[in-house]
Amino acid sequence: MSLDRELACAIELARLAGAEAARMQRAELGVEMKPGDEPVTVADRRASELIVAGLAESFPGDPVISEELPPAPGALGAPRVWLVDPIDGTKDFIRGEDGYSVMIGLACDGVPTLGVVYQPAIDRLFWGTPAGSVVVHEGQTRRLAVSEVAAAADVRLVASKSHRARELDHVKRELGIDNELNIGSVGVKLCVIAAGLRDLYVNPAAKTKVWDTCAPEAILAPAGGRLSDLFGNPIDYTRELAHRRGLVASNGRVHDEVIAKLAPLFAHMVR
Repeated sequence: MSLDRELACAIELARLAGAEAARMQRAELGVEMKPGDEPVTVADRRASELIVAGLAESFPGDPVISEELPPAPGALGAPRVWLVDPIDGTKDFIRGEDGYSVMIGLACDGVPTLGVVYQPAIDRLFWGTPAGSVVVHEGQTRRLAVSEVAAAADVRLVASKSHRARELDHVKRELGIDNELNIGSVGVKLCVIAAGLRDLYVNPAAKTKVWDTCAPEAILAPAGGRLSDLFGNPIDYTRELAHRRGLVASNGRVHDEVIAKLAPLFAHMVR
C-alpha cells in the first residue's frame, strides 16, 4: 500500500500549520486553561483548523481527531483515522522556546502507520512510514536508526520539561541512570530516540493521549524503537483516547530489561 499521497499532504499541512504557529508565537497568544490545568492558545486552535480542514479535503472518508476538537462518535475505531496534535509542547511554545512541534499521525486498523513531527522553530522535520523513518534538517535528509545501547544503566534518558513526574527520580535510581535531557514535546522526545540521540523515555503519568503518540510511534518503530505502556503492552489506538497506564519508549534493545526492573515501582497501577 502506497502512502505517498498521505505523506505529502501531512508534510505540507504540518509545515503550513507550523509557519502559522511560529508567526502567532510572536503576537498576543490569548492563553486559556483547559481541564487538567493544561494551557491552550489561539495558535493551537488555528493550527488545528488548518490541519483538520486540509485532511478533510484530501481524504474526506477518513475521520480526523484533533486535540482541540471533540471526536466524532466511533472515529477512533475507524479503519483509518488521522490523529492530530496541532501544537505539542504548548508550554514551550508559550515561553517562546523551540521544544514544541506539530504532529500529524495516521493509524490504520489501530496501528500507527504514518507520522509527521515538525519543529517550526528550528525547521526540523521527522517523518515515518513502514518503509522507514527520516529527518530533514539544515538542508540534509538522513534516515533514522536507534542507538546500539543495550544495557539500561547506559541509557540516555529523555524526559518532560514541564511535566516531569517525581517518580522519574525513582526510575533513574532503579535503572542506574545519570544522564537526562528535558524536552517539551512528547513527539520530539520519541523522535530523538528514533534518531539515536537518546535511548529511553519513561512517563508514569496518565495524561498523554492518542494524538501525543500516534505520529511519533510511526516514526520510532521503523527506526528500530519500541513504544509500550509501563507493563510492556502495546499502545491501543482503537478504544480510548487516554493512555492510562503510562508510557515507555526506547531503542528496543533495552526495553524488556527496563520493563522488568520498573515492574515493582508500578505494581500498584492497574495493568
